Amino acid sequence: MTDTLPDLEKAKVNLETSSIPWAELQRFFAAGLAIAVADELDLVEVAYQFSRDNKAQVEQWLNAGLIGHVTDRQAGEWIDTNNSVWAVVVRPWVLVQASIYAPANNPG
Repeated sequence: MTDTLPDLEKAKVNLETSSIPWAELQRFFAAGLAIAVADELDLVEVAYQFSRDNKAQVEQWLNAGLIGHVTDRQAGEWIDTNNSVWAVVVRPWVLVQASIYAPANNPG
């Protein structure tokens, strides 16, 4: 039974993720609460580890440059391209991952 608890918790996190225009997350970025997650990581797994307060794993990702505060450059690019991101809230953080979808105003 204990093997399924992490699976259930991850499923709950997965249900809480959504694609959202980056512009709608500006206040979190301005407050320093937006965390960028590298494309090669699973956003749900990262959110789960944050929610479990797994400091060792989070530190490993930080040191490897796979997670970190959204940079001014990233935020500017996402605004300029009207980009959407995948996002999930793990209080106080908003974890974001660049969306694989083209911007809404880009026909190609």
